[in-house]
Order: sequence, then structure tokens, then C-alpha cells
Amino acid sequence: MFRAHTLETAPHAARQAMRALQSNTGTIPDAVRRLAESPELLNGFLAMSAAFERCTLDPLAREVVIMTVAVRNDCHVCIAMHTGKLRKLGAAPEIVTALRAAAPLPDARLEAIRIFTLDVLAAAGGVDEDALAALRTQGYTERNALEVVFGIGTYTMSTLANRLIRAE
Repeated sequence: MFRAHTLETAPHAARQAMRALQSNTGTIPDAVRRLAESPELLNGFLAMSAAFERCTLDPLAREVVIMTVAVRNDCHVCIAMHTGKLRKLGAAPEIVTALRAAAPLPDARLEAIRIFTLDVLAAAGGVDEDALAALRTQGYTERNALEVVFGIGTYTMSTLANRLIRAE
């Protein structure tokens, strides 16, 4: 259904991002080749993903947000990709396994981020004060709560698009 573009067939506005990914990784992932059909979505996601990487949440907390969204939205390509990223970050195998199974995490601080992510999704952002207090109890801030929302938005877009295009 969705065409896997090459640098030659992709819309002009998607080519710079495709070239950059090819330069950095040696390849253009299938998802990117298909998402290139909409340069706005591709470039928007890449910009948002890069901005999320710069937020104040630590790398493992960011990956917990991403994996929570990916598992909830059943995005197999995202789950596989971010499983690899978690392993590169040195995440304990039991954390990776629990995230993939949508199960409680053995680390209380990371579990607080996972639960808060699920609460935000379930309440469409309208979490109660108890949810925020539980997050603060683990040392997170109001800024971090907003960063979780940013990660949810970024990776909801990605997971839904990847499922739509049937990324491999």
C-alpha cells in the first residue's frame, strides 16, 4: 500500500532527512522510506524526536515513555527498535522484559514514569493530583510531567504512522 521511497522517488522535502539518516546509519530504514510519502510527518517526527532527546528526563526514563506508548499502540517496529536502544543504554534485562510485557518495572523510579505515562494516556492529560504527587515522590518535576506529555505526543504520532504504513 505505502511505497518505500528511494532518494530518487521521495518527495523533494523528504530527501534531506533521508540523506542524513543514510549518512548517520549507512541505511534508510523501511519506516523512513515509507513515511517519506509525507515529508511533513517525517520531518516533524524527526524534529520532535530530537527535541525529546534533549529534554531533562534521563535516557532510560525517556525510553520508558517511548516503550510504554509503543507497547500500548502495538507498534512492533517501535518495540524492536527501542528494545535495542534500551540494551545499548545498559538497561537491566528485567526492565526490558517488563516493558515489552506491559508489566510493572522492578525499578520504582522508572515504574513511576511508566505509570504516569499510562495515567496521562487514560485521562487524556487530565490526571489527578495523586498521579502528579506519585511522580514527584520519585524525584520528578512538573517539567518532567510535561516532558512525558511531549514524549507521548511524539511517539503516538510515530507508532500510529508506522502501523498505518505497515513498517517492517
